[in-house]
Amino acid sequence: MPRFLIERDFARKLEISDDAKLHIKEINDTEGIEWIFSFLSADKRKTYCLYEAPDEESIRRASKRLDIPADVITPVDKVDPGLFA
Repeated sequence: MPRFLIERDFARKLEISDDAKLHIKEINDTEGIEWIFSFLSADKRKTYCLYEAPDEESIRRASKRLDIPADVITPVDKVDPGLFA
């Protein structure tokens, strides 16, 4: 499945409750996408999230339904450091 890096800018510090985590999973499942992991900036106002998804549009639909930004969506490929050893 294709992978995408999503850059999200938040107006306030990001805090995710346990209920929100369940809601995110439910919406992602209905859109056929999987949240792999995220990096959170030190000020907690920006995230960089790695997702597997059929396409960019499914990520945009999930973000809209969850009312969270998806400012930049970039298709990415995995590069393992072992390739350079």
